[in-house]
Amino acid sequence: MNLLRFGFLSHLDLNLYLFRTPIMKELIRRGHTVYAICPKGDKNKALREIGCHVINYEIDRKGLNPFSEKQSIDNIYHALKNLNIDILHTFTAKPNIYGTFAGHKAGIPVILNLVEGLGSFYIKNTPKTILIRTIMERLYKRAFHLSQGCVFVNTDDPAYMINKKLLPKEKVKIIKSVGVDTQKFSMQNYSDDTIISLKQIHNLSDKKVVLMVARAIWDKGVREYYEAAKIVKNRYPDTEFLLVGGTDEGNPTCASEAFLNSDGVKWLKHRNDIADLTALCDIYVLPSYREGLPATLMEAASMAKPIVTTDTVGCKEVVDDGINGFLVPVKDSLALAEKIAHLLEDNQLRISMGNAGRTKALREFAIENVVQQYMEYYETFI
Repeated sequence: MNLLRFGFLSHLDLNLYLFRTPIMKELIRRGHTVYAICPKGDKNKALREIGCHVINYEIDRKGLNPFSEKQSIDNIYHALKNLNIDILHTFTAKPNIYGTFAGHKAGIPVILNLVEGLGSFYIKNTPKTILIRTIMERLYKRAFHLSQGCVFVNTDDPAYMINKKLLPKEKVKIIKSVGVDTQKFSMQNYSDDTIISLKQIHNLSDKKVVLMVARAIWDKGVREYYEAAKIVKNRYPDTEFLLVGGTDEGNPTCASEAFLNSDGVKWLKHRNDIADLTALCDIYVLPSYREGLPATLMEAASMAKPIVTTDTVGCKEVVDDGINGFLVPVKDSLALAEKIAHLLEDNQLRISMGNAGRTKALREFAIENVVQQYMEYYETFI
């Protein structure tokens, strides 16, 4: 690959830092110049430390005012226009759409998008969500006309967009996941004594542990998780249910702290020790209504944990029903409880499903494999 100038555009520096760092580092290692184009944030410094040139712009992440949205496009254009970028890769809805418009205006020869999931507007069918969905799809159709390609992380989302004639099939590239560090998320890092110690720290000694890691919003299935916990703990009182994840202020679907602190589940709020908490759990659960391709499920699979999740977009890409976990219907607390109970009762099944998950993670989600797929994808546009 000739030496090029790459731009990675997001509405959050955290998004770039958490999910694009391995790809950006590999490009830098190969001698390319990489620009991280994002608003100012806590991860600007960290992005510079890995070798990125950080270019800031302003955007209203949740705004829908047409005048402020036009300003966001102008802001992105001014951030891009003098960088002489060869390939611009955009991430999440607004940067995908606005970044494509701005990048085209700036004369960038190759613009690529990434759709990690269609989001909450595709879960509900209220008049508001239908209106927003319609507007987004019209904008996406215009953006896809201008961009050279789009990466999807699952098979359902591109099928939907192709069926709606929002983009042609030949512009679709499927790379499942942003990858998981299978060395960090590995039970080989944890001895039996370490697990005992971790359980003692969290007052979980002699407990079977069920874990869910997600933002505390209803669309993640928080209500169903709490309802399933009550059902299961009535039968298996030596089981502890943990929820790890902060609230999302301003999000109307966010669960209240009063609910999150209610009986049945121990809410640990936001944590940075996800690998440790995943290591000490016996069963991993995510009853989400819809996902792109959830990193937490891939991490749990990589750590050989049996998974109970919903039979929905994104989640079913990680779990093969009956092989490395169970798929249950969306919003079905009873089915969720039944599958958790089934795993609690069968130690050998937990082990065999966990091992199958680890094998799947190594085969499909290992970060080095995903990075290589991106390198090969970029090369097709040179």
